[in-house]
Amino acid sequence: MHSSFQKYWLLFAQAVTILLAALFIVATLKPEWLSESRVGSLVDTVSLKESQYDGQLSPGSYHEAVKNSMPAVVNIFTNKGSKPKARKGSHPNSADPLFKFFFGGQPPEEEPSSSLGSGVLVSPEGYILTNHHVISDANDIDVALADGRKVKAQVIGSDPETDIAVLKIETKQLPTPITLGKVESVHVGDVVLAIGNPFGVGQTVTSGIVSALGRDHVGINTFENFIQTDAAINPGNSGGPLVDSTGAVIGVNSAIASLGYSRGSQTGSIGLGFAIPINQARKTAEQLIKNGKATYPVIGVSVDMNYSGDGAMIAKTADSIVKGSSAAKAGLAPGDIITIFDGTPISSAEELIVAIRSKSVGDKVEISYKRGGTTSRTTLTLSASK
Repeated sequence: MHSSFQKYWLLFAQAVTILLAALFIVATLKPEWLSESRVGSLVDTVSLKESQYDGQLSPGSYHEAVKNSMPAVVNIFTNKGSKPKARKGSHPNSADPLFKFFFGGQPPEEEPSSSLGSGVLVSPEGYILTNHHVISDANDIDVALADGRKVKAQVIGSDPETDIAVLKIETKQLPTPITLGKVESVHVGDVVLAIGNPFGVGQTVTSGIVSALGRDHVGINTFENFIQTDAAINPGNSGGPLVDSTGAVIGVNSAIASLGYSRGSQTGSIGLGFAIPINQARKTAEQLIKNGKATYPVIGVSVDMNYSGDGAMIAKTADSIVKGSSAAKAGLAPGDIITIFDGTPISSAEELIVAIRSKSVGDKVEISYKRGGTTSRTTLTLSASK
């Protein structure tokens, strides 16, 4: 019995040895045999569910909006001012006054500091809309088109109060200009896309919603009436378009709010982006193209920006009303509180500024104002800013 067990155990051991040797030979010489057989076994035992959208757009995609608008978006590269440039091979302490006193030294060379932003082509004549702060003080401006071409740009006009500038490029086969949207059709909660060149990485699209309209007190421009969005807007996006779900531009991306915000030291998007409404940008752009500068309708008063009551108070100073201005001719006086402007209720100085800027030079408007305990009305004609 014992010898019989040993015989069977010896046969089993020999069989296992032969199988292991065969497996080693196959794995060494024909490893694909093993992988194929394994894949076959997986396919026999696993069911994989594939998408039915074979090459089609995913549901809810904004690809068409991007396709319609992105070709008109450009990258803007500028050279601004100069900064010291160390001479090749110069000593690291060569700029130190004591070093110069003992060893002499040449003044450092100057090199331009570069900046970048975005813009959007708005006409077949080559006009590009961007921000004033993107191209201000620029010595040289290059524009990179979506197809990779680079061309020189000419500044047509720039307005710091609205932070809008217009460039012009001359080249063949310009991309199709972007479609201008209507701010009246924009609502809080609408989906929007921001397109630009953040941090110089290349054209990028981010999405979000309209977080607020008519946002002021941001402390960026003289005239503020921003569209607020949570679409990621980062350094380099400035001047690029904010577009709606059809690809029409509804705003020009101007700034972001960051912790300890300052335009010169933006650190990245935290969901507070601001865009200049396209109707305002268009109005300024048309003036820059026509006259080389922007003019605004005014009534000829200085308002008290610290007044916290309802309405906009004309400052209580002797020079708060310009002599010969529309306000002076209409009988307005320092201390008057404007409560209605051309049918629009006014609750603050900022709202009065927005209401005036929405009109055109030469428009006749009716104003309601309080003086003491009496409410009066007057009509005046808007004049042009100097």
